[in-house]
Order: sequence, then C-alpha cells, then structure tokens
Amino acid sequence: MTDHTTAPHAPQGNDAKLGPVARFIRDTELDTRMLGMVGALLLIWIGFHFYGAVVNGGGVFLTPRNLWNLSVQTSMTGIMATGMVLVIVTRNIDLSVGSIVGFTGMVMGILQVNILPQYLGLGHPMIWIITVIVGLVTGALIGALNGWLIAYRGIPSFIVTLGGLMVWRGAAFLTADGKTISPVDPTFALLGGGPYGAVGATGSWIVGLLGCAGILWVLWSGRSARLKHGFKLRPMWAEITLAVLGCGTLIGAVLVVNAYPWPKGIVDAYVKANPDVVVPPEGLFISHGFAIPVLIMAAVGILMTILVTRTRFGRYVFAIGGNPEAAALAGINTKWVTLKIFSLMGLLAGIAAVIASARLNSATNALGDLDELYVIASAVVGGTSLAGGVGTIYGAIIGALVMQSLQTGMVLIGFGDGSYRKIVVGVALVLAVYLDNLYRKKTK
Repeated sequence: MTDHTTAPHAPQGNDAKLGPVARFIRDTELDTRMLGMVGALLLIWIGFHFYGAVVNGGGVFLTPRNLWNLSVQTSMTGIMATGMVLVIVTRNIDLSVGSIVGFTGMVMGILQVNILPQYLGLGHPMIWIITVIVGLVTGALIGALNGWLIAYRGIPSFIVTLGGLMVWRGAAFLTADGKTISPVDPTFALLGGGPYGAVGATGSWIVGLLGCAGILWVLWSGRSARLKHGFKLRPMWAEITLAVLGCGTLIGAVLVVNAYPWPKGIVDAYVKANPDVVVPPEGLFISHGFAIPVLIMAAVGILMTILVTRTRFGRYVFAIGGNPEAAALAGINTKWVTLKIFSLMGLLAGIAAVIASARLNSATNALGDLDELYVIASAVVGGTSLAGGVGTIYGAIIGALVMQSLQTGMVLIGFGDGSYRKIVVGVALVLAVYLDNLYRKKTK
C-alpha cells in the first residue's frame, strides 16, 4: 500500500483557512483539553515561582526538591483519580474513597504492627507483602460492596458512598480505639518514598530510557496499524514532534529528580554505615531519583489506559456512560460492569492507602481525610464530564497534579492555612464544570 497521505502539498480548501497552530494541533492530533491543562499547569508553576521570587526574595517552586515532593504528593490522588474517571464516566460518584483509604490504612497498620510480628517475628520479609495484599483485597471488597448496592439493589451511588464515607471513617476509629498505629514495617515504609524509597540516578535513567522506548513503540505500532487498515496517517514531522515531546518530557523529569540530592544528615548516616564508601572533597552527592510512589502511579496510569482503550471492558464503560439504556439493550451487563468499576475504585483506594500509610510511617485516623473531594476535583479538572461518557486517564493524573500544585504553591508563598486551600479547590472544581459545559455546548 502506498503511503500517499504524507505527500507534501500546498494548503487548499479548509486547510488555507486554518492558522499554523490549528494545523499543528490537527496534524499531531493532540487533545486540546490536554493542551489547556498543561498550559494552565505551567502558568501555575511559573506564577508561584516568580511570586515567591518577588515577595519572599527567592522562588522555590521550580526547584528539584519541590518538584520531587510535588510528584510524591500527587501520586496518591492521581492513582485514585484514574478510577474515579470510570465512576464518573458511567454517571456515578464515589464519596467514600477517602474513608476507604483511612479504614484500609488502619487495617494494614494493625496487621503489620500488632498481629503479624507475633507469628512471623519482627522484621520478617513476608510482613510487608501480606500487609499489602490484605490492604488491596480489603479496598476491593469494600468497593465491590458499594457496587453491589448500587447496581443490584438500585440505591443511588451518591447515597451508598455518602453512607460509606461515614461508616468506614467510623470503622477506622473503632478498629484502633482512636489510636495511631506506628511505626510500620521498615520495608513497607519504602513504598511511601523518601531517600531510601526511591530508585536513584541509575534506576531513573533506566526508567527514562525504557519509557522513551515505549513511546517510540506506541507511535510506530499506531502508524503501522493505520497503514495496515488504510486509515489516514499523521505527517512524518508530526510523528517526530510527538516523539521529541514525549521523550523530551520524560528525560527532563529524569534530570530533575536526579538533581535532588539526599539530605546531608542521611548521607552522613549512610557513609557511617558503609565505611568503604569514598567521600570526595566536595562531599558525597546521592540522587533521589524517581520515588517509588511516582513509579506506582505511572504503572497504574499505563495499566488503566490500556484497560480503558484496549479492552472490551473499557468500551462497555464508555458505552454505559454515553447511553445506559442503549448499552443494556445492546446486551451489555451494565450491573456487572458497574460492580467491577466500584471494585476497581476500591482497589485503587487500597493502593493509595499503602502509599499514604507508608509515607507517614503510621496509620492515623486522619488518613485519607477529604481525599474524596480532591480525587473528584482532579478527575473533573482533568476533563471528565459529570454528564458521563467523557474522560481520560492521563487527564485525571494531570488534573491531580494541577490540584496539588495549587495547594503546594499556596503553602510556599505563605498561605499555609487549610482554609485557603479548600477555597481554591472549591473554586477550581466549579470553574472546571463550567468550562466543561461550555466545551460540550461548543462541540454539539
């Protein structure tokens, strides 16, 4: 088959009416919503950095340290936001995810601190593995219970999950009598990040290069599939541009995380524990690299994208969101799909609970408090329509990064009071829904 679609030609017809930016977006097939979110994110970053530079005498937002911490803080919300996309796409809502995080975290804390050491011994290598498995199963079962009540008993998702918000928060308190359970297993704690909970400079470069290889493979396989089925191809310059943008962003992220060194106190302790390490005159520089929670979020994002775009289940989800009655008439078991969606949401909340409790090195009653609001806001800000049928996984993760950037930025410029952060989250949520309404009216 001849690749006749890539032949250069002078703009004709509608092409002549399009500006260079519009032609660029059309040929690269970039999502305009994604571009808008990325643009807003960059404005937030630059704005907070320069505000800090002018008012506080030095901008600290666009520094390796802050960006590294920002990525870790985003991971928990981003993971849950990927599941909330499916929930909202099917015209449902889940208000219980924060309480599921709290209850699941408390169950894992009690298990690894009070129960397993009695039978396996303190520091046994199976403690953290069993704890993680129990946490994920607990989250998935709670989510399945929500889905069963919604799908098979006809109770609205708002009511079921609002009840779950209160029930599981109360259950978390009663499980440990309101006590904080700590410290968690040392290996389990690595899942929360920190100097030891990261892959280092070499590991980050491996991740970056594998990611670039993945990007190139996706572009190549997509072009091959289009050619095989006779679909219109993107111009070669557009393919190269996408490859450069994707790999450039990933390599830039590697450079940033590798530029953030371990704190001096931890380096000194490391040298003391390893006398054979040679310390240069200028001091020992050890990079953090990518934190484990960030890699978990990336893995979840990739798997959820494959699930949504490459499987029958993903097609069913969007079919239900587009028209539930038509989906049922087409033979889709909408009740079973709904149960699986909420079970998956509970599983993702369990993963978030693992990261949250590991990062705090404890299980507390405040774990996951108000997370449901930030997760829903992240999905909506990321382009998921509350009307159903529209949403993307990468959009939800970018939305989580936007929301966390707003919160972190306000802390850095001196608005550390939680009241300001809640106001901003509320305004951002309402604004996102308003913009979504405008977008849908424009595209009708």
